[in-house]
Amino acid sequence: MAEALVVDAIRTPSGKGRPGGALNGVHPVDLLAAALTALVARTGLDPSDVDDVIGGCVTQAGEQAMNVTRQAVLAAGFPQAVPATTVDRQCGSSQQAVHFAAHAVASGAQDVVIACGVESMSRAPMWSNWLDRDPYGPGLARRYPEGLVRQGVSAELVTARSGLDRAAMDAYAARSHARAALAQERGWFNGELVPVTTGDATVTRDETIRAGVTTEALAGLKPAFHDEAAGERFPEIGWHVTAGNSSPLTDGASAALVVSERAADRLGLRPRARVHATAVAGDDPLLMLTAVLPATRKVLAKAGLDAADVDVFEVNEAFACVPLAWQREFGVPDERLNPCGGAIALGHPLGASGTRLLATLLGGLERGGGRYGLQTMCEAGGLANALVLERL
Repeated sequence: MAEALVVDAIRTPSGKGRPGGALNGVHPVDLLAAALTALVARTGLDPSDVDDVIGGCVTQAGEQAMNVTRQAVLAAGFPQAVPATTVDRQCGSSQQAVHFAAHAVASGAQDVVIACGVESMSRAPMWSNWLDRDPYGPGLARRYPEGLVRQGVSAELVTARSGLDRAAMDAYAARSHARAALAQERGWFNGELVPVTTGDATVTRDETIRAGVTTEALAGLKPAFHDEAAGERFPEIGWHVTAGNSSPLTDGASAALVVSERAADRLGLRPRARVHATAVAGDDPLLMLTAVLPATRKVLAKAGLDAADVDVFEVNEAFACVPLAWQREFGVPDERLNPCGGAIALGHPLGASGTRLLATLLGGLERGGGRYGLQTMCEAGGLANALVLERL
């Protein structure tokens, strides 16, 4: 098998996913096009050399319908001959795009693939593609007759069954903001961020980081997903999940260039890392968020590594309970887990988060001189993917 090499990974700043947010005025096609344009400009790649563009997007409706990745490729000025497709593995969609890109290169089927993702949660609101319809069907209802629940209630179940409390979750959330604010202050995101022009302004910094947020302030927030019916069904729930210890609605895009060694040599590209191993896993769809545990075990086994061999971990902070439960399972020290903060501070633009994690992970490995990094993301439906990156 050929090696799948990562030449670069970049992302736009995170904008608050609501009217008035920094990126709200940018159509999602143009938001992703900005990331694609920046990627080829930074790498010096001729877009005509791209074999495929694989993009992640979760809410493929409204302005994100009709294969948003293809529209973005054309909006970015790529040749019409460059193909593109949009994939949906929920929150891990653009990480799955990286997996698919790596697999295509490793198999020899393709040499130059862009993996990317976009989500404008202000312009294509979460669940707007199914809210008035049944996305499950009678077959799934027969298998789970008591019904599945939404992610917020799943987060409450994970919190309760992992023995976590409100104080631990709020402390973790405050730490995420503090780390992200410090990273922003020290310029650690400069190597991954690309500016986005909207109207007369240019957005250059993440809008979602709240420097100085305290556990005391977070403790005053009300539970975000309180549901009386769910409380009766699951009496163990303590209602500890709030807007403060969850990731915010976010607009953003990200992209990565994955190539073969022969393409890197032919095109004069200098790879920064290689994809060492990938894995996907499924788990209980009721708990929904716990598949990061089997996915991590699976990818470590495929990579021939233990957790102690990995220098940096990026575990997506959809909710604080996810990295906390994951950390209890694998015993990873605090300093190696999300060292620049995570989605609670940096935002979680659903379909763009996977390649955003890759960009941050790559920067963290280079800054600290580490060799291996691991990223993993929980996904709706009880899914997760995981990837081990090796710095070159």
